Amino acid sequence: MKQQSWIIISIIFAVLIAIFAVINVEAVEVDFLFITTDVPLILVILISVLMGALLIVGFSFSKIYQLQRQVKSLKEEKRQINEGPDSYHLPDDDTDEPHSNDLNGS
Repeated sequence: MKQQSWIIISIIFAVLIAIFAVINVEAVEVDFLFITTDVPLILVILISVLMGALLIVGFSFSKIYQLQRQVKSLKEEKRQINEGPDSYHLPDDDTDEPHSNDLNGS
């Protein structure tokens, strides 16, 4: 249901942008770094919307990739914990001192 409402809102937004762009068809002066040219306002609006959408999609995919890596890492950590204490590797004790079983230190 959530996905359907998202699609409906997206379609309504796209239609509103298209109507706004079609209403604004006069030519406007666009100044690039070294070139000044006249371009229909409809192109400026549509290109701006597409560039914004591409930026949002790019940042979204970046965040999704980061979260997928985090989920993978957490699943691996959970798997190790569920396997029990035998799955953890304890470092070897390289000291030459004998170990005492007495807890009082004598």
